[in-house]
Amino acid sequence: MTDDRLYPSRPFLAASVAVVREGRVLVAARGKPPMRGVFTLPGGLVETGEALAETAIRELAEEVGVAAEMIGPIRPVEILERDPDGRVRSHFVIQAHAARWLSGEGTVGPEAAAIRWVDGREVETLETTPGLPDIVRTAIAMAEAPR
Repeated sequence: MTDDRLYPSRPFLAASVAVVREGRVLVAARGKPPMRGVFTLPGGLVETGEALAETAIRELAEEVGVAAEMIGPIRPVEILERDPDGRVRSHFVIQAHAARWLSGEGTVGPEAAAIRWVDGREVETLETTPGLPDIVRTAIAMAEAPR
């Protein structure tokens, strides 16, 4: 399988996670294209044989050094970019999840150029990937719901 993410022959499946800690969610500014510098959730591509939730938790640890306990799925987000000629430049389907923070303060690195813990209002002030403010608010509500 090719890992060519630009002008792909098929969509890429990924998972992300909104980690909730004391009413705030960890967001990271993308360190690489596409959307370099735009805030999003930690996440990445699903590996063969890996469940979506497993991907989300693994990517969280790899990208920002945080551990979390999965709550559950939120909703999928589709990122579909076309070039000026109308050709599909990139296509990702990302299943967002909610989780409760267990440990780690979060660190920056190649995948995450900056990190912030934001609440449902603060996320509105950032440049984000599509639908992120709603996902952050949904994750906070899921984390605060009685178990």
